Amino acid sequence: MTEIVLLNPYTEKDAPLDKQSIFDIWAKTSEGKLINIEMQLFNKYDIEKRTLYYWSKRYSSQLQEGQTYKELKKCVTINILNYSFIPNERYHNVFHLREDHTGIELSDDIEVHFIELSKLDDQSVPVEGGLINWLLFLKGPTNRIGRC
Repeated sequence: MTEIVLLNPYTEKDAPLDKQSIFDIWAKTSEGKLINIEMQLFNKYDIEKRTLYYWSKRYSSQLQEGQTYKELKKCVTINILNYSFIPNERYHNVFHLREDHTGIELSDDIEVHFIELSKLDDQSVPVEGGLINWLLFLKGPTNRIGRC
């Protein structure tokens, strides 16, 4: 089992006019992997830009003066959306940084998940599984009789 430590959800501002970011859940695993979980009830648009902005703030804030780039740890962003965003039928989409033609991974340090509750059809998912059970719980009680 991996230990998770919840961290301060507020970002540091380099200047008074910098944009303040507040994460819903900001955590670190015992291996040093950083995890940001964001939940959005309504489509405020630009979620992809917001996701990259938040990811970049946390990724770049890891190093202190004198540290080397190899000390940077993987940052994972998980967006749980109550609306459709990705133009496909999948409720869980995962993005990484890869070369377009060969699929060669540039770095494993970026991982972005979009979980769209609106695409989670109670009839099309297996009953078993921790993620599915949590997502059905977050989605609410509609059409879940006998599935919990």
